[in-house]
Amino acid sequence: MAIQIYLEDILKLRNMTSKELCSKVGITEANLSILRSGKAKGVRFSTINRICYYLSCDVGDILKFDGILEEDVEDEE
Repeated sequence: MAIQIYLEDILKLRNMTSKELCSKVGITEANLSILRSGKAKGVRFSTINRICYYLSCDVGDILKFDGILEEDVEDEE
């Protein structure tokens, strides 16, 4: 995957559970789990904004580009 997710690392650094973050951000645990696993196809900027706010971090702390262009699989079918 071209975008690596480091949300789990930041949660540990902040001593916060995913359940606590979900409550603050206003998303379901299932949706946060999908994001944490890197399987999300997209995420709203407002959600990223709230995650960064409550974790006191920058977007670059939780999302990193690995330098590889990932082609959209749907375009190939």
